[in-house]
Amino acid sequence: MQFLVYISAFIIPIVMFYIILHGVVNKVSVYDVFIEGAKDGLKTVVGIVPTLIGLMVAVGVLRASGFLDFVAGLLSGVTDMINLPAPVVPVILVRMFSSSAATGLVLDIFKNYGPDSHIGQLVSIMMSCTETIFYTMSVYFMTVKVTKTRWTLAGALVATLAGIVASICLVS
Repeated sequence: MQFLVYISAFIIPIVMFYIILHGVVNKVSVYDVFIEGAKDGLKTVVGIVPTLIGLMVAVGVLRASGFLDFVAGLLSGVTDMINLPAPVVPVILVRMFSSSAATGLVLDIFKNYGPDSHIGQLVSIMMSCTETIFYTMSVYFMTVKVTKTRWTLAGALVATLAGIVASICLVS
């Protein structure tokens, strides 16, 4: 195990050195290509900032207004039948939009129930088994100007459902 820790400290510098060496061997102006890539990266950041701000504000409003707790209460009858604690429902809903906001909800669950509790373990596994569907679709599709998403949303929702089911099964 110590060998893997030792190797992992050198992976990124080795990869960077390899890229630079490969560029030099192929007579590529590595610095100029790096600068062009950095410029493109900044353009991408500027392009996605409005989407990020909109998503963060929307999630913040839903969380602060108590709407998420209201929805969790409404669904508590259904969630109890499938062994899903009601406080997990807001995490599931928010996770589809924002990972950082979902992490905040997870920390609240840890504070109230403990990370080693049934609900703490459930949200921990769930956070690693699901994705920020709408954030990912909006940012990446907007960046590359995709207008026809076809089955992406349906596939992502099915994958998220599978992650939720897997989380429940693993913790139960």
